[in-house]
Amino acid sequence: MQIHSLTSALTLCSLLAFSTTSQAGLGDLLNQGAELLKETTSAPASSNSAPTNLSADTLASGLKDALEVGTQRAVDTLAATDGYYGSKDVKIPLPAYLETTRSMLVGAGFGSQVEAFELSMNRAAEDAVTEAAPIFVDAVQAMTIDDARRIYSGGNDAATEYFRDHTYSELKERFRPRIETAMASSGVTAAYQGLMDMAESQVSLLSSFNLDLPDYVTEQALDGLFLRLAEEEALIRNEPVARTTDLLKEVFGN
Repeated sequence: MQIHSLTSALTLCSLLAFSTTSQAGLGDLLNQGAELLKETTSAPASSNSAPTNLSADTLASGLKDALEVGTQRAVDTLAATDGYYGSKDVKIPLPAYLETTRSMLVGAGFGSQVEAFELSMNRAAEDAVTEAAPIFVDAVQAMTIDDARRIYSGGNDAATEYFRDHTYSELKERFRPRIETAMASSGVTAAYQGLMDMAESQVSLLSSFNLDLPDYVTEQALDGLFLRLAEEEALIRNEPVARTTDLLKEVFGN
């Protein structure tokens, strides 16, 4: 084995040996990493040894491929029509103080306006979420050995938390102008002001609220994105059917 490959294998496998996870998928990867270390250092193999036909580069690429697949699927799911609006767990609701007046507004004949406003916020999020894909790819490529160690040894959402820590600020910076543009074109701002006027006519105290609507929609959209990302990460770790590339099947098993 060449010196570069030996060094790469030792570095990666030291990383892998640190983990104590026993989850399917990543557990197999850890076993393969440990076996590769034994092969590289001429240590005897165990009787239940995992396959040793994967190189250190393949193992490292497998983790990055898994993360890229998961993030792209999360983005694609939310970017589809009704990706936000059609899913209760990520649907962007009315701001809390307007939500408290929903029944009053509906009773006063403004039900269609309430629904239109809610829909327009979610459509803006569905339009903006595509901004996330290249940011996630950059984060994967910038991943360090310590980052990878924490992801391997973490729980089902360890990679999601890595992305939250390393991409949230940039995502918010990129999302907000995109959401503002989408809100303007889909009438969100006008719909919001109309609802506020209606609500204030019924509850005068609402006139004291001054919501940054683009910021609200942006943060709600990001919460939904990270929820979907955590679901995709868990699938790749635990469900063979979620391993959709040749590399994922090779590294994590068919």
